[in-house]
Amino acid sequence: MKTFAVAASALIALAGLAVATPDAQAQTAARVESQTRPNFGLLLDPPARQSRPRQNRRWSYGNHRPDWRPGYAPPPVHYPAGQEEIVLVDCGGNPGTGAVEAAVQRVRPGGTLVIRARAGACVGWLNIDKPMTIIGEGGFDPRRWNQNPAPTLQAPDGLPCITVAQGVRLELRDVVLASPNGGDAACVVGYGADIVMNRVGFRHVGDEAAIYADGGTVDLRDTVIDAQTVAPAIVADGATLTAWETVVTGAQSGIDITPGSGEPSRLDSVTLSGVETPNNFGPRAIGLLVRSRRDYGRVEVTNSRICGYSEGVAVEGASVSIEGSRICRSDKGLVLYNGELTLLDSRVRARTIGLAAVSGLAVVRNNSFVGVLDVFYREYRANIDASGNRVWSDGPLCRPTYRPRYRDRYEPQWTQRPDQGWVCEYSPYPRDWWDEMDGAYGDPYDDFSYQPDNYGRFQQGYGWYDSSGRYIESDRHQGEARWRNR
Repeated sequence: MKTFAVAASALIALAGLAVATPDAQAQTAARVESQTRPNFGLLLDPPARQSRPRQNRRWSYGNHRPDWRPGYAPPPVHYPAGQEEIVLVDCGGNPGTGAVEAAVQRVRPGGTLVIRARAGACVGWLNIDKPMTIIGEGGFDPRRWNQNPAPTLQAPDGLPCITVAQGVRLELRDVVLASPNGGDAACVVGYGADIVMNRVGFRHVGDEAAIYADGGTVDLRDTVIDAQTVAPAIVADGATLTAWETVVTGAQSGIDITPGSGEPSRLDSVTLSGVETPNNFGPRAIGLLVRSRRDYGRVEVTNSRICGYSEGVAVEGASVSIEGSRICRSDKGLVLYNGELTLLDSRVRARTIGLAAVSGLAVVRNNSFVGVLDVFYREYRANIDASGNRVWSDGPLCRPTYRPRYRDRYEPQWTQRPDQGWVCEYSPYPRDWWDEMDGAYGDPYDDFSYQPDNYGRFQQGYGWYDSSGRYIESDRHQGEARWRNR
């Protein structure tokens, strides 16, 4: 009886399928196919972070096409793990052969790839999916890299130099990375990777950053980055950035950090040199930009120099600490849009405002502000806790007023403002300080010391001033007598 029931059920099901219309069958097949088809775009592209919704990256290493050079066959889907501890590749002067990519596959996880490029740069894109070290043969001196040729890895046009997969640690030493036609691709791209660079040089020309890290860590030591791009030279989106003795030049903006909840990003002895792009050209030129995200991160800057940008430092969120640093050749030294900013024992040379606070809290102590039209600008949502700051300015900020002493005779009077957290200095700005800041870029020395006309003669006891500050010469009365006698 049970066997008969099962058979009857099967016959009923077959009859139902037989009477189904062709349209219904097609819809059922399409639904099943759509549910089982893998979403390759989701698998290859990393999820967009909420911290940068306005600026989706225009390039992802998942979009790579293997036919970037004619006659190059697509690589197999799976590469077997390499077995060699150290691999030496000499691919200079022979671009398009795929020698450097093949050498990467031969290196075992944790091994070393040595690049020898005696006849020219090695051209290729290295997609690193295992921990390894890449070393340039012969060493590299970042301070003389324009004089002595170094082993160079050059990216194909429109592609990166190196991409690093999630969770992979890559260490680079004694090598130059070049991307003369980067287009929409960054030179080094990391998604949740750990990238360490020691004695590395960059020559990058394109629309994107020289280094783009989405999560993970980036550790730069004794590195030089020459990035000809309107994008920031370094973008750390949710990544922890550590930089020591790093120089960034050429880019319209220097470093863009969106700190996460991990270890603070630290910049020590870093030099950011902008191209002094005016405010009315393209995006804002910012030396160090700290953005906000859901995780309230922290950035620490010590003993660094940031010069040549419309805004030296801009804080849009998080917590930023700057100590013992120099900001020069900027329109606004620092701008606090939101978050927390601490500025200690630093020097700021700006053409308009030393520190502008729109919202948040700024703690400003024991700093020097030079050449500014105004030291602080504060909106009602911001708080500035300032003390012990000194100002050198030959503009209206530190010029004297003239108080009457006797009838139409006036003397200059300087008013200090310690209640506002700063006082004016009337001695010349120290020459060695100038040489460390604007003077390092060839600007002529300016002492920013304002004195009224013939002030030396006035101090000797001769003459006086009128209400407009014009000096009136008189030898008839000297000293205090000029305030009593006609």
